[in-house]
Amino acid sequence: MEALKIKGGTALKGNIKASGAKNAMTKLLVASLLSDKRCRFYNVPNIGDVEVTLALCQELGMQVEWDREAGIMEVITKELKTSYIPQRFSGANRIPILMIGALLGRTDADIIVPTVGGCNIGHRPVNFHISALEKLGAVIEYREMKKEGAYFAHAHEGLRGAIISLPYPSIGATENTILASITARGQTIIKNAAVEPEIVDLILFLQKLGANITLDVDRTIRIQGTRRFYEVEHTVIPDRIEAASWGMAAIASKGRIFVEGAQHLQMITFLNKIREVGGGFDIKGNGIEFFYDGPLQGGLHLETDVHPGFMTDWQQPFVVLLTQASGSSVIHETVYEKRFGYTETLNEMGAEITQFRQCLGGKLCRFAGHGFAHSIIVKGPSPLAAKEMIAIPDLRAGFAYVMAATLASGVSTITGLHFLDRGYENLEGKLGSLGVDVSRVELIEETEIPVPVRRLSMSKN
Repeated sequence: MEALKIKGGTALKGNIKASGAKNAMTKLLVASLLSDKRCRFYNVPNIGDVEVTLALCQELGMQVEWDREAGIMEVITKELKTSYIPQRFSGANRIPILMIGALLGRTDADIIVPTVGGCNIGHRPVNFHISALEKLGAVIEYREMKKEGAYFAHAHEGLRGAIISLPYPSIGATENTILASITARGQTIIKNAAVEPEIVDLILFLQKLGANITLDVDRTIRIQGTRRFYEVEHTVIPDRIEAASWGMAAIASKGRIFVEGAQHLQMITFLNKIREVGGGFDIKGNGIEFFYDGPLQGGLHLETDVHPGFMTDWQQPFVVLLTQASGSSVIHETVYEKRFGYTETLNEMGAEITQFRQCLGGKLCRFAGHGFAHSIIVKGPSPLAAKEMIAIPDLRAGFAYVMAATLASGVSTITGLHFLDRGYENLEGKLGSLGVDVSRVELIEETEIPVPVRRLSMSKN
């Protein structure tokens, strides 16, 4: 079992480059399946979720050339070999369900995809996806297969445009509906759509590909169906989650980090909260510099929300940041109902975080009255102490633990690195470049002796 050993107490200082966005690149690969044209991507992150998504696409017939060091990938799916995604991909990530939207416009055959996976952070139903696709003319049913279930879908009579109002601006449902609508006959209007930067990036890619697609200011996306496609070159947007995570790590550790590629427009809400807590940042032409600017002040209220609100994936490192701020602060999670389990480990490291089942904030959210601990109060400042063994429960909690370990006195050992590898490229390399004493080791369970891991160089694939 691999683990990170981190010695805390060092102010993080230096320059890093934000990798391409995980939540953009994985969806762009799926979108490229719509056509038989060549697509060339730049700023491709070398992370686990891209690997898994690529394996899914190759199963269907995609041909790939990937220069990992240069971050360049070229893909083409001249023809589909199959429309069946094997059960071994069940639970791998959230991508398989999106294959339905892409494949409905590419094949008349039956489509079979396994159940979805990803981090265990709450109930993430696909009923929004299915309802929208059915309005476009798809026939979808869930069946039990072996030990896992699968979704069977087809559109033997083709897809037709429709007016679709999403009950909630779900990112995945919006993406799936967009993908299916590209080749549907007539016009599709998606109301109450998600408008995250990663979805805008997907829209830009699809327009290059040949789609007639517009985004209105009232969360409405309009798509005129087409079947004429073109070759595409596309640069993946920087990962705003990673950029913000490093920014919070810099401020909490009383350091200074310049994040190359961090984009101001994508992070307005986040930067407002950084300023509210007393953190420093400086917008440059090619990125954002984050720095400690004096004692941090708590006493703030924060609610996660869909874009342009405060992103739910920024919440976990922000909680760690608040443990270093004076006063009590309230965080109300409105996107996922089970996102605060990681705070128990932070409390074991010395934090003072209390969970509540009520909506602590200015409004009731959709989890009100359901008994979920979806609000917390963070009291600080709290000196953190290292923890001998920390098991990561999900991707974003994983970075929160890494950040806490850099702040803590002593050496912490963090396991569950497959979560971090899904979304953070060369994490230990970047930590090391910022002055952190960090190593990736192999733990031998019988003796619990850490053995250094020799990392392979990132060569062409």
